[in-house]
Amino acid sequence: MNYILMAIPLFMLLIFIEFAWDRHKGTGFYRLNDSVNSLAMGIYSRVTGLLFAMIPFSAYILIYENASLISLSVEDTWVWIAAFVIYDLGYYWNHRIGHTLNISWASHVIHHQSEEYNLTTALRQTSIPNVTGWAFFIPMALLGFPPIVLFAAGSFNLIYQFWVHTQHIKKLPAWYEAIFVTPSHHRVHHGKNKVYIDKNHGGVFILWDKFFGTFQPELEDEKVIYGISTQLASWNPIKGNVQFIGSLIQDAWRTNNWFDKFTLWFRLTGYRPADMEEKYPRLKTNEAVVKYDIENNRGTKIYIFSQLIFCLALVFAFLTMAKGLAVIQLTSGCGVLGIFLLSLSKVQEAKPLALAWETTKFLTLIATVAFIIPVVTWVLPMLITISVTSLLALHFVSRQKLQSELA
Repeated sequence: MNYILMAIPLFMLLIFIEFAWDRHKGTGFYRLNDSVNSLAMGIYSRVTGLLFAMIPFSAYILIYENASLISLSVEDTWVWIAAFVIYDLGYYWNHRIGHTLNISWASHVIHHQSEEYNLTTALRQTSIPNVTGWAFFIPMALLGFPPIVLFAAGSFNLIYQFWVHTQHIKKLPAWYEAIFVTPSHHRVHHGKNKVYIDKNHGGVFILWDKFFGTFQPELEDEKVIYGISTQLASWNPIKGNVQFIGSLIQDAWRTNNWFDKFTLWFRLTGYRPADMEEKYPRLKTNEAVVKYDIENNRGTKIYIFSQLIFCLALVFAFLTMAKGLAVIQLTSGCGVLGIFLLSLSKVQEAKPLALAWETTKFLTLIATVAFIIPVVTWVLPMLITISVTSLLALHFVSRQKLQSELA
């Protein structure tokens, strides 16, 4: 059972509720472009995950079936409870290493790029595989936890973490703050302030951070500054995914130090060869900066929001039917959704070729739907619906003056 897929409608409902409350209170924790970008990154993560997420899980199955020391039964309640706790311990170390090594940070940095902090930030996930993360859960395979138990523990761990990405909950009762990860704890984790960096790595239990020395409470006199030290400054989800790993590849290629070429990936996060720091310095700051933004007019904002809703509906349908699709159909679906979100970023950034991108998006979408659902009774009404929607959307965006045209 895919618990995360089942939770998506609830996630969307809670985001809508928090957004409405944010507008009512006038706190300004939501910006449309930033929120759309976070959701776009989350969509990328889910659809690309269909293609390679089972690779590390297969390693778990292999070890469980051939090297487990004992056999645990799914019928025992204590097995599920123990798995949930032990999984969170593995998650803590996986998460901590994700902030410690360049190669791991290349995957995790995407989650920290947003300069806002709200429930959409929780869904901002990576499409870059974490090449080291699977190793932290191998002990569970050796201990005999069945794969289905691991999958459930991981799913509920991730679902728990969704609600802590909010600024509207200040502090919870002291006993809860002492044991569990709370919004206050996790706001600290997302801060780029020097006092907050690389703190509070727990997923469900904050006890690990307290035990291993990485706990930091939220300070009343130190407002959290969200984002990363090297600003992304883009709404392009592909650029967001490759920003850091691209910089690692550049440094490894350009440096004259052969030792650094091969070890850069496994050095501490942020490490750069000395000659690269000298020739190609990068502006970094732990202080507040002007947030990246491109102001769109009201009509463009309505169009962006409507296309996001349309994309979410397509993604949910795609994920629901994914099990019955061939690899080439999965790849095609992921590809067209990638084009959809890339094109939407062109509209968000008011690029001159936004209309051309949108036209390409709708044409590829119609062709891909026809390829994925080759059943006349289903495909005909769906193609008609998408075609009409596409024509109306293109008519709107062609009539709508984008910011670049007004400049």
